[in-house]
Amino acid sequence: MLLSYVTLEEPYHHLMLEASSILKERNVIVEDPFSKELDDLVSDCHKYLSSVDEVMIRRAFRLSYWAHRNDRRASGELYISHPLAVARIVAHEIRLDDISVGAALLHDVVEDTDLTIEIIRSEFGEQMALLIDGLTKIRGIYSNRALGQAENVRKLILSMAQDVRVIFVKFADRLHNMKTLEILPHAKQLKIATETLSLFAPLAHRFGLQRIKTELEDLSLKILEPEAYSAIISGLKGSRQERETHIHRFIVPLRKSLIQHGFDFEVKGRSKNLYSIFQKMRKQNKPLNEIYDVFAIRIILNSEGAKGKEDCWRVYSIITDLYKPLPERFRDFISVPKSNGYQSLHTTVLDAEGHRMEVQIRTQGMHEIAERGVAAHWKYKEGTDAMDVKMDQFLTWVHDLMENPDAEQATEFVQEFSLDLYTDEIYVFTPRGDIKTLPKGATPVDFAFQIHTDVGFHCIGAKVNGKMVPLSHKLRSGDQVEVITSKKMTANPGWIKFVVTHKARSRIRHQINEQRREAVRYGRRLWDKKSKRARIKLTEDELNRLAAQFKYSTVSQMFYEISSGLLDIQDLIQYVRTGDAPESEEMVDNQDSQASYLEHAQDHGSETLLINGERIKGLALIYASCCNPIPGDAVFGYTSKGGTINIHRTGCRNAAHLFVNHPDRIQSCAWSRQKDVRFIVGLRVLGEDRVGIIHDLTTVISRNLKTNIRSISVKTEDGFFEGTLILQVSDLEHLKRLIERIKRIDSVRGVYRFEE
Repeated sequence: MLLSYVTLEEPYHHLMLEASSILKERNVIVEDPFSKELDDLVSDCHKYLSSVDEVMIRRAFRLSYWAHRNDRRASGELYISHPLAVARIVAHEIRLDDISVGAALLHDVVEDTDLTIEIIRSEFGEQMALLIDGLTKIRGIYSNRALGQAENVRKLILSMAQDVRVIFVKFADRLHNMKTLEILPHAKQLKIATETLSLFAPLAHRFGLQRIKTELEDLSLKILEPEAYSAIISGLKGSRQERETHIHRFIVPLRKSLIQHGFDFEVKGRSKNLYSIFQKMRKQNKPLNEIYDVFAIRIILNSEGAKGKEDCWRVYSIITDLYKPLPERFRDFISVPKSNGYQSLHTTVLDAEGHRMEVQIRTQGMHEIAERGVAAHWKYKEGTDAMDVKMDQFLTWVHDLMENPDAEQATEFVQEFSLDLYTDEIYVFTPRGDIKTLPKGATPVDFAFQIHTDVGFHCIGAKVNGKMVPLSHKLRSGDQVEVITSKKMTANPGWIKFVVTHKARSRIRHQINEQRREAVRYGRRLWDKKSKRARIKLTEDELNRLAAQFKYSTVSQMFYEISSGLLDIQDLIQYVRTGDAPESEEMVDNQDSQASYLEHAQDHGSETLLINGERIKGLALIYASCCNPIPGDAVFGYTSKGGTINIHRTGCRNAAHLFVNHPDRIQSCAWSRQKDVRFIVGLRVLGEDRVGIIHDLTTVISRNLKTNIRSISVKTEDGFFEGTLILQVSDLEHLKRLIERIKRIDSVRGVYRFEE
């Protein structure tokens, strides 16, 4: 049951009074299609939250309903359906608190309606206002959309440092948007899905929200790689009966043994999420039927504390008595939890038929942390010292993200922050035996900055397990690291090439930027001194024009090159006096090379694509060598600064960076009717080595399928061969025919497309 409203238009200065009236007046009610959904939301709150202010939640709903009364979603449904769905996710999936549910209901009112933060603060208090402000995008004019987007992400992270609940509501918001993405134009779907996969899914992983993370990944895969998504769904469906039979055979003796030993437990068999399977297929260059670890067994014990940990190890012992373990696949995340709080024992064993089976062992409490991560810690934050310590670790990480960022580097900050989220972890020790968690590939410099920023800046060397190693040395789990420092040392700009943590990169880059700013100031002082001597005085506009004449994007760049000795001030003075600007041979060569390149690109690609639904004659197109798209592939265009359009596959490894940081340059593309155009594609062929295999390959490709081979190389080892073929094909159908025909060659065991 909802409050009805009569008046729709009121002067803005009456807005606060009208909002207050809507919240206080409860006697005018009508039947409404959302009344049941509101009741279901309140029911979820009572079921999953520790305490519930039902009056506040219903007031938040009424205000959101009223504020969005004239708004509809792209699907045509009333807008209130979205905040309601977001609130249900917060209550049912994340299970934070009632204030977070209220914030979910109101998360768009300040951004999309005339309501203000002041109204939220006066009606719901400071905590609610802080959450809504953190969820509201920055309004303003930026030099490009990428910068505006980056600033909004950084604002979200900053708000997260003030109240971590902000990011949880944002996860719920993004999840519901991804579930309803199909109604939007395809180009916008690609942009949102790419941003979700590169930023929000790994951020959800960092906060331990496993279910939300996997759902965001799978929904993104559905948009970005629709063919792969459908193929995996179909493959899993086709093997479902066989898989269930296999899991049942594995579980029966295990369940019997656990019951005999008196354990209170639950056993589940589950498939890994679709995106994880897709990543394994791509990484291993194998089809689905050759990926063996697509499902796992999870054992959840109803015991906690020290007994719970002990029981996990006892269950592990029982499993390895029944089945042969693979020692290299064992992981102990109970003794050393992951940085997001995840705890579990992982092992892989061989069943009676020799098939691999991954088994995870954890307690019910560990399972809740595994599924809901920091949200579970938040719920119990006042319960135990261990929970308080874990929450402090998370909040320290969030605060650390915002320490000393360069204000003008928002886009760069978001890019590096994204790279820091989704990496495997290693565990290394200080000389005193304290454990530090670092991403895989971390170096002693990353370790030094993890200890303290000053330790990182003054690092001059490191010992790993008692031996001196280069600062670029990649650490491994179990290493003991000792950092050697000197007060005379400062961070080396070259470290930026091998460090992997956000903290190390941001601190080093901050120092580099500060050094650059000092160089620019020195260059300006040199210009001021010599131009004054030459009796030349230029305004800032005239300096900008002077920099442009010498092919510099900014005056700062020009002053930097003066301070570096790369630009002679006398050349500038000469131009100001005579109008003659020296042009280097290198500059001319570059221009000629660029013109020739555009000519070449235009000759080979001007009639192959529709850009934003139109065939544009004479448009310079370049097919990106990072992913080598061919007709039939799902593609998008990226407009370079030079005006050419680079065509990438939507699954290209560079797509995430382009969509997130340069959305204004993305073009929607579709293949048009082809002329006699050929495209480069790479294939990897695997199989058993035998006499004549190269002859058979070349015969099938060149003679039978009339396909030009650009290059072929074959390596053999232990009776097997791996061949790399670079071919020219006309479209995706041509490529599929090639792959199917090569697969039929005797002794060939696999044919896979690769990008580079």
